[in-house]
Amino acid sequence: MANYVGDPDVLQNFLPAKTELDVFNGHVYVSLVGFMFMNTRLLGMKIPFHINFEEVNLRFYVRYNDKGTWKRGTVFIKEIVPKPAISFIANAVYHENYCTKKMHHFFTEKENELSAGYQWKHHNKWNRLEVVTEKTAVPMQPGSREEFIAAHYWGYSKYTDKISYEYNVQHPAWQVYDVKEYTIDCDFGSLYGEEFAGLQNLNPDSVFMAAGSDVSVLKKRII
Repeated sequence: MANYVGDPDVLQNFLPAKTELDVFNGHVYVSLVGFMFMNTRLLGMKIPFHINFEEVNLRFYVRYNDKGTWKRGTVFIKEIVPKPAISFIANAVYHENYCTKKMHHFFTEKENELSAGYQWKHHNKWNRLEVVTEKTAVPMQPGSREEFIAAHYWGYSKYTDKISYEYNVQHPAWQVYDVKEYTIDCDFGSLYGEEFAGLQNLNPDSVFMAAGSDVSVLKKRII
């Protein structure tokens, strides 16, 4: 998870109705995230050839006041996967912005460190998000930037100017690996729009890797 300080004026244009930008230490954040779907089920069923696959997404963070209770959630600018059927289902069911690209990943374990990375092909160029980390994961510290980024348990997507979709994302609190070095080579402007082209020249405010877990994405509702 590579996390950049974002531009609130840009992100306002992508806000789903009834949500507002979530802020940490006076900043809004945009994250480039790579992860693996493993042992995936849709409505309890495994779909052949769509069980294990990569995803890379660009996201930002919002909150929604639900009758006095603040829910902290994620909004996706775009989600990249290697399977066209996944893109079709996610776009149709959750009204997200999935697209299909050729993708690869790697994960290697050495005596004192881990290496992991994702690549996705766009306009005949391989983009990359790669890290070398410490070998042992540690709990996220309460009130830390890592906790702010990871502890958003709702998803929101824009349907119309007045209607949004909300869905609950359930998983235990993740542990994190400290990143020793990273490589990011991403054509942000071409992939996500010129509003995000400036990220290409910025250093991320933080980069960390989280240990995975079981995750459940529940049925969406209209708000």
